[in-house]
Amino acid sequence: MSDHQHESDYQSQVEELERESATAARLFDVRRIIGGLFVVYGVIVTIAGLTATEADLKKAQDININLWTGLGMLALGVFFLVWLKLRPTAVPTPPLPADPDGPGEDPAGEPGTSGRG
Repeated sequence: MSDHQHESDYQSQVEELERESATAARLFDVRRIIGGLFVVYGVIVTIAGLTATEADLKKAQDININLWTGLGMLALGVFFLVWLKLRPTAVPTPPLPADPDGPGEDPAGEPGTSGRG
């Protein structure tokens, strides 16, 4: 195999790992996890608040604390998920390598020439 073939294989592996890393960064964004958990628990606590009995309300001085806490948790969870949707995770792009054949400075420092000539 030539050096070019090894370099091509290496470059394709690097590109594949970068794509997988970007997908993992989006998938495990902390806003998604926090928002999802708050929505799930908010639904559970809201249901508990909607099904509260008079005895439950008496214990909490006639305030349906489960209902209000559940609605607050739902609002916070939806906030995190909307925030994630409006401002998705920006995946950092790797710096581009210098192109040895492209325009640049020659050893004399003249821009736009390659020094060959």
